[in-house]
Amino acid sequence: RFHEEAQAVAMLSHPNIVSVYDVSKGDDLDYIVMELIDGISLKQYMEKKGVLNWKETLHFAMQIAKGLEHAHSRGIIHRDIKPHNVMVLKNGSVKVMDFGIARVMNKSNTLTKEALGSVHYISPEQAKGGHTDNRSDIYSLAVVMYEMMTGRPPYDGESPVAVAIQHINGGARLPSELVTGIPLGLEQITMHAMNCNVEARYSSATEMLRDMEEFRKNPS
Repeated sequence: RFHEEAQAVAMLSHPNIVSVYDVSKGDDLDYIVMELIDGISLKQYMEKKGVLNWKETLHFAMQIAKGLEHAHSRGIIHRDIKPHNVMVLKNGSVKVMDFGIARVMNKSNTLTKEALGSVHYISPEQAKGGHTDNRSDIYSLAVVMYEMMTGRPPYDGESPVAVAIQHINGGARLPSELVTGIPLGLEQITMHAMNCNVEARYSSATEMLRDMEEFRKNPS
């Protein structure tokens, strides 16, 4: 996994992805040298603020999507997008980090049956141990957006398996049913990206960004 991460992040260079300066191998130690980030994780930020307003949700989500767009263009799927892996800097910009279980596309290494990724943010296809592609990251980003807007993830349960089954079955409540004042357009973007049927989601981060940009220009 370490070498996968090293290989993955060394290929990336984007303002919304944590920079890697060096990957090195000692006699008994392998290490990655990354930029030092002055900030906190999006998870910590959300714990401090509770529910984020829709403008802030959109601001963060677009930056994460831009980072994903870059990674996907290099053939890399993150596969563990969650608020804990997004850093919020003091200037309000965000950076995606921890490509620890990223998969380089078109490589022969197939996904093991263990469902990688954190269960509250996991895509249904990951939960089933099936094929993952860039749309799996889009799903996880939508779950993060849902949590930013409502203060809670779309699915919860007594055990990881219970949560995974809900992701597979779908049917999350609409964010607007939990919190008032969420614009319809942003809700539609979120729920479209979070469709449990992979074919019904956005096909790419670029396509999702296009809708976000349209919504940003005209929230009504």
